[in-house]
Amino acid sequence: MKTIRRRDFLTGIASVPLLGTSLEIQKDSTGSAASTQVEKDPLRLGIIGYGKRGEELLGASMDTQADQADLNIEYRGVCEINDLRLEWGLAAAGSEARAYTNYLDLLDSNDIDAVIIATPDHWHAQIAMDAALRGKHIYLEKCMTRTVDEAISLRDAVKRSAVVFQLGHQGRQRDLNLKARQLIANGTLGKLTLIETTTNRNDPADGWKTDGGDKLSVDNVNWNQFQGPEANKQPFSPERYYGWRNYWDYGTGMSGDLLSNEFDVINSILDLGIPESAIATGGLYHHLDGREVPDVFQAAFEYPHRALTLLYSGTLASGIPRGTLFMGTDATLELGRILSVWVDKQSDKYKSRIESGIIDPSSPLVNYLKPLDSVDAVSSATSKYFADRGLDMTYSGGRAVNTTYLHLAEWLHCIRSGGLTSCNIDRGFEEAITSHMATLSFQEGRKVKWDHETETII
Repeated sequence: MKTIRRRDFLTGIASVPLLGTSLEIQKDSTGSAASTQVEKDPLRLGIIGYGKRGEELLGASMDTQADQADLNIEYRGVCEINDLRLEWGLAAAGSEARAYTNYLDLLDSNDIDAVIIATPDHWHAQIAMDAALRGKHIYLEKCMTRTVDEAISLRDAVKRSAVVFQLGHQGRQRDLNLKARQLIANGTLGKLTLIETTTNRNDPADGWKTDGGDKLSVDNVNWNQFQGPEANKQPFSPERYYGWRNYWDYGTGMSGDLLSNEFDVINSILDLGIPESAIATGGLYHHLDGREVPDVFQAAFEYPHRALTLLYSGTLASGIPRGTLFMGTDATLELGRILSVWVDKQSDKYKSRIESGIIDPSSPLVNYLKPLDSVDAVSSATSKYFADRGLDMTYSGGRAVNTTYLHLAEWLHCIRSGGLTSCNIDRGFEEAITSHMATLSFQEGRKVKWDHETETII
């Protein structure tokens, strides 16, 4: 394997270190993991919704394995409309947690400081607005809202309050995403004009064909409460309950559920904000099980003020790995399980280095594999690229750490010490509007634009 020495790098590339996560984890004098923010009194949390994601969130917040510090929290409430899930949530939350079947009762409790909201999308806005009204800090799962009007109302409610808000895009804690931001800002790629990002899935669970593994009936779930006041009322349906993402009454389709992840990563790297226009296509081609939302979805977003286009392509009927490409005039950054930079053979910036053989455009100029001391080494060896969004694990101080844990830790740190979360209400608003633009374009079969003055999709 041929390795290019540091002195042969493009000036500035190798000197950009891997950034730490928003909340650094460090070792104390005993060698055990400790947070930089240690508080005497624990924060008292409630969790609303204990489905699969709620279970993951609660578990991540209480996991002190893999050198993850104790976040110094206590769960005082679990709210669920499913009797069995409520029982499981209470068992996981600990002895201080009380059971709630109505979220307003939990929010009205005086011994809860902050809430984690992990319900289906159609309940996000109302519960979060009610939490803000009562001064409860909010960690809300994506998509932030189901509609544009909800996004505006929630943003305004949070801004009127003094609560700390974090939207659940834990990809913002990923080391490689932070590294990509610095490489692009450093001019490594030249002028960016096109970004492509993707989602590929091909298994029943990831394609939203799920069940809860329990016998659901009207006797053990509050169906009316699940549907909510705005939904088109339907007869009791386990398929709708477990597969809520497949129906427009409750979910936001591939745009709000999957595209939103990819957009937020790109937004965290480039600060794109809301696009000027969007056009989306797709259809329901494979999962012919009564669902309403498409299982193949594409969207194009235009940013004329940035002179670039963002393309999204997703399918729930193929598992072929694809990733995210940031395409510049001088190089392309490929972001997946690893981060690679490929020099364009027509690059003016790297022309002399290509001609002298220092840079080979057929091999990556930069490969970042792990955030260890060796990451600054740039190898010409070709690395197999596997798409991996880093939604589960990242590295901090050379150790694998759960990104959901880090995202929650950042939120808790801001509650205690002040400051702005990385996925605050403004970033959440950008995510929501961008997702809703694509959804509306698909539903109405037309190109749509965002009017910044009136805050409407036209």
